[in-house]
This record gives sequence, structure tokens and C-alpha cells, in this order.
Amino acid sequence: GVTCVFPIDLAKTRLQNQRQGQQVYKSMVDCLIKTVRSEGYFGMYRGAAVNLTLVTPEKAIKMAANDFFRCHLSKDGRGLTVFREMLAGCAAGMCQVIITTPMEMLKIQLQDAGRLAAQQRKPGIIPPNRLVTTNVVLSRSYNVVPNTSPRAVSATQIARELLHSQGIQGLYKGLGATLLRDVPFSIVYFPLFANLNKLGKPSPDAAAPFYWSFISGCVAGSTAAVAVNPCDVVKTRLQSLSKGANEETYSGIIDCFSKVMKREGPSAFLKGAGCRALVIAPLFGIVQVMYFIGVGEFIMSYSVPKKYLNT
Repeated sequence: GVTCVFPIDLAKTRLQNQRQGQQVYKSMVDCLIKTVRSEGYFGMYRGAAVNLTLVTPEKAIKMAANDFFRCHLSKDGRGLTVFREMLAGCAAGMCQVIITTPMEMLKIQLQDAGRLAAQQRKPGIIPPNRLVTTNVVLSRSYNVVPNTSPRAVSATQIARELLHSQGIQGLYKGLGATLLRDVPFSIVYFPLFANLNKLGKPSPDAAAPFYWSFISGCVAGSTAAVAVNPCDVVKTRLQSLSKGANEETYSGIIDCFSKVMKREGPSAFLKGAGCRALVIAPLFGIVQVMYFIGVGEFIMSYSVPKKYLNT
């Protein structure tokens, strides 16, 4: 799932970090075209390695935690109320941020480096002598100084520098904003998916066909993604350590929200919403199909329930 949609996720990050009057990209397609031209095909996958490494434990925690809390919140094996489904999703979202926050922190630095370099090259947006970086730790890594080309940097280098200078809290910058995004996302996503998936079951005890699980995952994922996009914009801005000239810094969630609202208007909170929906929909559709068919059990040589094999 990540491999398929990562270029769109990169476009989302770069679009969300753009400020008014400093736009490098006009749209998702324009962003991807310019990225390929300036950074090559693999430029669209900057930050993919850290995402591919950590997405497995992240999704494992998310799915397993949701099942765990649903089981404990159910009464005598009976179905859950919508409120209890939302409560289970809330708990799952809180558990996953242990992995999500450092993963997003590292990924965003790699994804946004190309945007800063593009700002430097584009005439009329930012004079070369005014392009700065607001974070000393990453200034050497990103090399965003006049008349030079950006060097490639790995997630390992960034993590090492953050740990050396700021300790473990350096990797968990934006934890509050990540919670603000992922908890509401899970509250919306899991109950919506569960109820949509029920509609595709031929009988109450049977499993829904795999294609129905995929469609349910896509619809629930895209709906939840758009619903929490304002929180995702705030999180992206807070976790971006390197800034171009005239790009303001933020002291926290409230400060970020108020500055974005004042300087860019309400529409700024919808930046990248379409990209995010396109990323989340197939990603969670694929996740749900793999999860419900029992691919993990098959790989680990466990017996797969017949109801899943029959789908």
C-alpha cells in the first residue's frame, strides 16, 4: 500500500507546507511532474524507506489494538454500540502514535527538502540570500544555502542528529498534533468501516467478500482522512524543522492554528485534502483486505479460518 501511494503522500506534504505568495507547485500533478524533472523518478520516494520500515509495526499496533479494545468492550460477545466502536478506535489511535510520531517526523524532513531546494531555484519567490533554515541541527544535512545543490540525507542521519542534540523528545516533536489527528481519524474510521463491511455480509455469521472489505476500507479511509485534514496540516507544519525565508515558526498547536487562520485563511486547512484521501483510501483498502483474508496467518503457517478462505 505504501509503495503504491507514497508519491501522492510526498505531494501532500509539499502542498501543505507551501505559504501564500511562495507557491512552487500548483497542484498534486504539477508537484509530481516538477519533482520527477528536478529530482528524478526516485525523488518521488524520498522518505519512503523510513515509512516502509515503520509502517508495519504502526499498522500492526493500530489493527491489533482496535481488535483488543473491541473484544474487551463487547458484552458477552454481542455486537458493539457505535459509541463503544468509537471508544475502541480512540484507544487504537492513542496506541499507534508511539510509532507514528517519529515515523512522520523523519519522513516529513526528507519529503520537504525538495520543496526548499525548488524555492531556491525558482526566481521571484525567494531571493537566494534570504533562504534560511530555522533548525541548526538540519542545516548541515539539507545544505539549504545559496548557490548550492541539496545533498541527499538519510533518515538515520536525521534521527542521530536529533537524538544527539535534543534527546528522544526530538523524535517526538509534534506528538500532541499527531494525537489530534490520529485519534479522531480512528474514531471515525473503525466504526464506519465496521458498519460498511456489515452491509456486504451475505449472512450475520459470514465474512464479507474481499472486494467489499476493500471498498469499505477505501470509503471509510478517505472519509476519515478528509475529516481530520486540518489537524494533518497543523501536524505537518509543526514537524517541519527546515523553513524557507518568510515561513513562520510555531510554538505549539494553538499558535500554529491561529497563525495559519490569520495569514492564509480557512482554505489553508484543506491543503492536500485530495492527496490525503487518495493516499489513505487504497492504503486502508489494501490493509483491510490483507487483514480480513488472513494473509498474516497464512504467512506464519497458522490455520486460516474457513470463512476467510471462502471469500
